[in-house]
Amino acid sequence: MSAGNSPQREAEIRQPQLGPLGWARWAWRNLTSMRTALFLLLLLSVAAVPGSIFPQRSIDAGRVADYLAANPTIGPWLNRFGFFEVYQSPWFSAVYLLLVISLIGCIIPRTKLHWHALRSRPPRAPRHLERLGTSATARYAGPPDAALAAAREALRRKRFRVFSHDDSSVSGEAGFLRETGNLLFHVAMCVVIVGVAVGHLFGWRGDVIVTEGETFASVFSQYDTFNTGVMVDPNALPPFTIRLDKLDVRFEREAGGAQFGAPRGFTAYTTTVERPGQSAQQHTISVNEPLTLGGADVYLLGNGYSPVVTVRDAAGKVIYQQATPFLAQDNLYKSVGAIKVPSAGPKQLGFSGFFLPTAEPTYVNGPESVFPDLDSPELALSVWEGNLFPGGRPQSVYTLNTAELTPVPRADGKPLAIRLKPGQSYELPGGRGSISFDSVARFAGFSVRTDPGKGLTLAAALATIAGLVASLLVRRRRVFVRVEPDPQAGSGATSTTLVTIGALAKSADPGLSAFVSDLAAQLATSPTPVASATRTERT
Repeated sequence: MSAGNSPQREAEIRQPQLGPLGWARWAWRNLTSMRTALFLLLLLSVAAVPGSIFPQRSIDAGRVADYLAANPTIGPWLNRFGFFEVYQSPWFSAVYLLLVISLIGCIIPRTKLHWHALRSRPPRAPRHLERLGTSATARYAGPPDAALAAAREALRRKRFRVFSHDDSSVSGEAGFLRETGNLLFHVAMCVVIVGVAVGHLFGWRGDVIVTEGETFASVFSQYDTFNTGVMVDPNALPPFTIRLDKLDVRFEREAGGAQFGAPRGFTAYTTTVERPGQSAQQHTISVNEPLTLGGADVYLLGNGYSPVVTVRDAAGKVIYQQATPFLAQDNLYKSVGAIKVPSAGPKQLGFSGFFLPTAEPTYVNGPESVFPDLDSPELALSVWEGNLFPGGRPQSVYTLNTAELTPVPRADGKPLAIRLKPGQSYELPGGRGSISFDSVARFAGFSVRTDPGKGLTLAAALATIAGLVASLLVRRRRVFVRVEPDPQAGSGATSTTLVTIGALAKSADPGLSAFVSDLAAQLATSPTPVASATRTERT
């Protein structure tokens, strides 16, 4: 039979087929590779970007409702894919879990290999040490066994693990802490991710503004904003109460200085009750000095002014009277806010504008404050009427939605603008009633938080630093020493031993050459040890 017609040539060539187990093994190896872990880490950071671009429902539901109303085409699709609740969306959670699985799958086999390396002996010394990357020779004034013992002792002093496979060589290994630190870094990274997940699942945060003289109860409905983990019951919050007795705020008053108007201190004096039935306690809360109540930390994050405003109808009946917080917009506490009076008639009334703690009297550049303290307070308001809550959508309490509002005109037809100082009132045109500026109170912005994973996350973060430092600074080295009688020694001379040293590094090690030279110098006992020791280095 000719070669061209052989059965081997005629047989169909088939590629090997992967079964389900083979495909599963292939997928697992790719998922647990370091390249995949780095890609997932990058993908996680990219997946978090929409959370800072689009408003999040858990932080400000009003802004989400406004965005959906303003973008009727793309808004529902973004909502359907979870862009308004990024950190609780299935796709973000999937990337998060895949990253954890990838890191764990990468760590386990490396830990197993490292454990075997820690328990194994250093390898046998090669016969030709001069062929290694870095080598040196020295002459030891003594027999070979003494030279070998001296080399063993010198390596142990340098924290090498040593072993002799024969009577003419010794092998040493050091730098296992490098791989230990590397594994510690990756394990700690996993723990950081788990700690963040624990805080996300079981932690919560609520923010609230409390005016002087008011009492806040830790109830879900009392928080201005509330963000809770998926495993937290909002109806089972710690039942403490906080009364803001006084907010002490101090500013720099030395005129002409660069720090004029700068804050010098914020202290909230409070009366708290941790649980119903317990006695009230006096506490102070200041910046970076939170108060712990019922396992939750209460932080003082902000402060500002709450003008006390009274609105009356045409008959003189009070239809609105309360301290209304205005939010500061700059370091001089020019503050913006809104007063909403849905009970006004015949149309709902809204007032928006600025509170100025120390008003610039001319308004030459518009309403401005020239100092953050209450030296000359003033309200500058515009007046609107119509539907305050178009579509019933959630909205910020600090702004007016003017979609279905019209400005109230003056007698000449121009929009009405009001300037009020404490104790002054203004009669609204057209029988709409009046508004008066009664007084000014301060408010404190409290942030109440629980994060059960913060201790774990902090410890893991410190461990990542320790592991990273160890993996960067520690060098993995193998050093071999071989001894033999000095062939150049004369028969009548003192017995000398030729010591050959060779070394390898697992990665780039600029200090290895100096280390080998130093070891050779220690073993060389001739009058001119540097001259008697020679070193070669391969690149």
